[in-house]
Amino acid sequence: MNEYINLDLNNIDEEHICCAIGDPKHQDGVDKKKEWIKSKLKDGHVFRKLNARGKIFIEYEPIETAWVPINGKNYMHIYCLWVAGSFKGKGIGKELLEYAIEDAKNKKMSGVCTLVSQKKKPFIGDKKFFEHYGFKVVDTINDYELMALQFETSETPKFSDTARKMEIDSQDFTIYYSNECPYVEYEVKELSDYAKDKGIKLSFIKIDSLEKAKNAPCVFNNWANFYKGKFVSNTILNANAFEKILK
Repeated sequence: MNEYINLDLNNIDEEHICCAIGDPKHQDGVDKKKEWIKSKLKDGHVFRKLNARGKIFIEYEPIETAWVPINGKNYMHIYCLWVAGSFKGKGIGKELLEYAIEDAKNKKMSGVCTLVSQKKKPFIGDKKFFEHYGFKVVDTINDYELMALQFETSETPKFSDTARKMEIDSQDFTIYYSNECPYVEYEVKELSDYAKDKGIKLSFIKIDSLEKAKNAPCVFNNWANFYKGKFVSNTILNANAFEKILK
């Protein structure tokens, strides 16, 4: 039987948070991610992981306080469900998702929602997996889709009006990011150093509040790239990937 751990104020400092395990260059990002989780626990934020050394977890919270440009009432929003490596194909993803669904039902919520895409993208949920459990597409922006599993007839969640813009005024390469992901801090520094060395104008906008997250100008999970005013991708970039986009 699999053993799981839910992070709380009593254990979060000792437990790993699955991503970026054992990589010293991401320690600052891990620390900031933990502080972000601590600040969100009061909102009903849940980070549940397998008690093992690996990337095996689910993370979710009520849509009203979730740092995504999605609006709704009485839904649970899944930020991320990740089962990697040798842990795949063992029913762990099923157990994690079923836990979140039951948790939402026990809290008398109307349903559960999550972000997916028509074609698989990094850091975005697997559409087919959620379809298997009865999730249905309730809103769409380009090839990004919002899926929901409804427990009862209710108003479905939807993307915010600002998210539908998928563009900004600035023509500079601009990156929106937040500490929802432990990888971002290192990449922000790497890209900043690269851009400075190459004389490239690069702007960062940090999503550091619920208001900013709800009013993001694009589909946003933890990172978003804009170039010449247009949304490019949600892929977290390193220097090499950044250079390829510019070319």
